[in-house]
Amino acid sequence: MRQTLKVQISDKKSYDIEISDSGFDKLNRQISEMTEGQRRLVIISKKVYDLYRCDLRFSEEEIFILKDGEKEKNIKNYLKIMKRAIELGLTRSDVLIAIGGGVVGDITGFVASTYMRGIDFIQVPTTLLSAVDSSVGGKTAIDFQEAKNIVGSFYQPKAVFININFLKTLDKRQFLSGMGEVLKYAFIEDNCNYKHSLFLFEFLTLGCEKIMQREPITIIRMIEYCLNLKISVVNQDEKECGLRKILNFGHTFAHALETITKYKKYTHGEAVVYGMYFILEWAHKKEYINYSYYRLSIELLYKYGFKPLKNKYPVEKLIEIMKKDKKASADKITFIVPCAKKQVKEIKLTACEAEGMF
Repeated sequence: MRQTLKVQISDKKSYDIEISDSGFDKLNRQISEMTEGQRRLVIISKKVYDLYRCDLRFSEEEIFILKDGEKEKNIKNYLKIMKRAIELGLTRSDVLIAIGGGVVGDITGFVASTYMRGIDFIQVPTTLLSAVDSSVGGKTAIDFQEAKNIVGSFYQPKAVFININFLKTLDKRQFLSGMGEVLKYAFIEDNCNYKHSLFLFEFLTLGCEKIMQREPITIIRMIEYCLNLKISVVNQDEKECGLRKILNFGHTFAHALETITKYKKYTHGEAVVYGMYFILEWAHKKEYINYSYYRLSIELLYKYGFKPLKNKYPVEKLIEIMKKDKKASADKITFIVPCAKKQVKEIKLTACEAEGMF
């Protein structure tokens, strides 16, 4: 099965996303055809390299292996990749290829956006989280000091190839981490202004068993639904000037949680779910949403095995991290808050007001 979607940001800026369960032979052919005549630098996750190096047809000379984990998305690795590109003699006519999860995609995209002021790059996401989120939309970045994604750019890929065969080797925790980002879309669907309703909230509620079994047609459809919503948002607001901020539902708390635990305790998707629990609880308490929708929302998260955060962290430290978030402005912290079923809105709170959320 194959689905092709198009990101159409402007008349001169567009690219295709292919979602399929085709064999790796086809993926290799597609990449070869798209990069014909170009020199290539392939940045690949170590786990993916160890699992799939025999399936992916790249020469060892053109491969840069990136260790796994958020901590690898740093300036040292950025410079190492830059150095390798220079050693290979890459020019503006050549291409970078990112094969891995969000860390690989983010850092590769940032290198591509800054190497010679811009070079082609292709995204091949290998995790559910990167397939439905970071591989599409053009956000590229590295982390610096205690700030996640604080150094980055908006730079769109040449193409995105999502092959769900990579998901077969994801362990349960990593698959569920991806589901954290999938579930996010269910809460923001109506704000995305897609051409018709996808009923994602209902799809995820009724299709839980097939999704957890990773049934191929269901997984492709789920990814397609999520990306249709994201593409709709990105086409309207490429650089997060307004509407695109809704994609950060659950993320203000999530990024603070990841930072305070030094990216070692929770996956990104887990942190996003805890962020959604946090803001749903607060929104219900403040009567932004009614009890009926609050319960439906909590039950959906429970359905996929997610529970509220038990561990407590210093509120003052969390607030300090939130104040450094790239979405913060004018001494205020930005939160995306549910306000009705499948609808959210942006609110800005002072540090003192944000402390009252806990």
